[in-house]
Amino acid sequence: MPQLDFSLQLVSQVTDVPAAATFRRWVRAALRVDTSLTIRIVDAEEGRALNGAYRGRDYATNVLTFPLTEEPYLMGDIVICAPVVAREAIEQGKPLLAHYAHMTVHGVLHLHGYDHEVEAQAELMEAMEIAVMQKLGFANPYAG
Repeated sequence: MPQLDFSLQLVSQVTDVPAAATFRRWVRAALRVDTSLTIRIVDAEEGRALNGAYRGRDYATNVLTFPLTEEPYLMGDIVICAPVVAREAIEQGKPLLAHYAHMTVHGVLHLHGYDHEVEAQAELMEAMEIAVMQKLGFANPYAG
């Protein structure tokens, strides 16, 4: 099993965020190599600022991944915007915990270099997300 150096930064005002141990379990389920990772849970203002600065998009998005190194040893940060995740969970009719798990797995796969900009890569990444989510006991995040 890959080694994991993990920290959680909770700077959001949202109170129903999973515990650090829960995020750690989700991260471990998607890891392939030793990794040093920080997950930062933010509010919409910081999420919007980061998305604007790094992706040129003027809105808060659900998850952003900032890889600092590549395999064989990964280092990076994942930023999850709590209000966006909560809103999407309601809109998509999903349990909030399941959506946090999905965004965590999605971010870890981005850290590994997977992307969803090209259709073939998107299909591979989606299949991997579904497999990891099912391994964690969650339903297919893309179903219905």
